[in-house]
Amino acid sequence: MYSDALLVIGIAICTAAAGEGLTYLLVYRQPEYQRLKAEMERKTKKLEKKKETAPDDSKIVKRKIEREEERLKATNRDLSMFKMKSMFAIGLVFTALLSTFSSIFEGKVVAKLPFVPFSLLQNLSHRNLIGDDLTDCSFIFLYILCTMTVRTNLQKLLGFAPSRAMSKQQGGGLFVPPAQNSQFSYLR
Repeated sequence: MYSDALLVIGIAICTAAAGEGLTYLLVYRQPEYQRLKAEMERKTKKLEKKKETAPDDSKIVKRKIEREEERLKATNRDLSMFKMKSMFAIGLVFTALLSTFSSIFEGKVVAKLPFVPFSLLQNLSHRNLIGDDLTDCSFIFLYILCTMTVRTNLQKLLGFAPSRAMSKQQGGGLFVPPAQNSQFSYLR
């Protein structure tokens, strides 16, 4: 079982590295991407500077900030569209790889979890395994966890992850509430 777990971790590391390599070839080294990313960084810094120095009560300044935010959103949309084309192709390749590896490890327990996953993850963590021990871990669960972890850290290591300022402007994540718009704030 330990050798299978190590093999799955190795597969995840190799596929994440190959995915980042392909992404570099198809996206990151392209002049269009570099131009859009530089423009995004420039607009983000400009917007942050305006927000810091702007008086709170000026309607004109608020409109200028809103226009800058709209321009930033348009640039972000262009950047996302540029990345999406190659990500779609890479996704198809890795889906084929995932199904191949899943068939190789079908029915094998590759790891033992130190906990019983909550009900939403039980179908994934115990997928195609025989038996009722919910601490048994299937290939797909371990592979997804490892790939997500390795790919995120690899992007940060290679400098492909978005900067903190850009991440802050793009939203901050799933659990961060959206910024309130003063026009539609009914609780003031």
